[in-house]
Amino acid sequence: MALTLYVDTARWRAHHQSVLQQFPGLVPVCKGNGYGFGHERLADEAARLGADILAVGTTYEAARIKDFFSGDLLVLTPFRHGEEPVPLPDRAIRSVSSVEGVGGLVGARVVIEVMSSMKRHGVTPEDLPKLAAAIEDVRLEGFAIHLPLDRTDGSDAVEEVIGWMDRLRAARLPLHTMFVSHLKAEELARLQQQFPQTRFRARIGTRLWLGDHEATEYRGSVLDVTRVAKGERFGYRQQKAASDGYLVVVAGGTSHGVGLESPKALHGVMPRAKGVARAGLATVNRNLAPYVWSGKQRWFAEPPHMQVSILFVPSDAPAPQVGEELVAHLRHTTTQFDRIVDR
Repeated sequence: MALTLYVDTARWRAHHQSVLQQFPGLVPVCKGNGYGFGHERLADEAARLGADILAVGTTYEAARIKDFFSGDLLVLTPFRHGEEPVPLPDRAIRSVSSVEGVGGLVGARVVIEVMSSMKRHGVTPEDLPKLAAAIEDVRLEGFAIHLPLDRTDGSDAVEEVIGWMDRLRAARLPLHTMFVSHLKAEELARLQQQFPQTRFRARIGTRLWLGDHEATEYRGSVLDVTRVAKGERFGYRQQKAASDGYLVVVAGGTSHGVGLESPKALHGVMPRAKGVARAGLATVNRNLAPYVWSGKQRWFAEPPHMQVSILFVPSDAPAPQVGEELVAHLRHTTTQFDRIVDR
């Protein structure tokens, strides 16, 4: 009995190919929990796509993935002086976001990140005069720019990249390769047309692995079903059942990421109102579970346990049977499955 990730493999891979056609030379990203699929699986899929570079989040991830992927490994987290040294092969490429960082990687292969409107990290225009001398001591693989997902000020992503291309060119820095993130296919094509001597390579993770929502599905096995009457006590905290119904024990708990949710940016009146309503219900121990049964998303009977969750199904709905599976709407990047099944 398990929390299972089912993958429609043919459909999933067809989506990969469609993204590859839109973004020739894309750099697949495999970081965190491997977008819910695991590092080994995504390394294999990246090789299947013919990728020569796989982007990872940290040096620790690169150290784990190096045995699964034979191409270059681009570490996205920038190098910092004083960081713990992690043994990596020469095919590892380090991101750098400062002139000082470049100076600390003599002889290494590096990609230099420029400061975008994200304001996260990167070299600034004022740093460029110092870079010309610094890059003589490293093997420069290119520059990179990480762009925001939303542009609420109406600005143009392409114009932001062009601005940096002009600055780098004015500083007489090599522009053979520019790694970009969060551009549309038509935006990438515009840049490639305007700068034919530069190879633009899109680093893509979410859109590549999770872009077709119908290709994957989580399901949790029903482990036990117990009838309860209104007022009966149950669970760790011995709460009272609010009405007649069933306590349904289903595979998937906090160790799987069930019940763990990252904050969301809410836009508009209705999403904000729903967020307030959910917060209000949570104060009286009413929390919606990610599991669906008989056409409805069900409520947690109590907070999820480590490996299972207990749901409350009211008596006006049919009781699930032990061994059945309930669809679970879970976020891939925070979920750890027990098994993966290709179908």
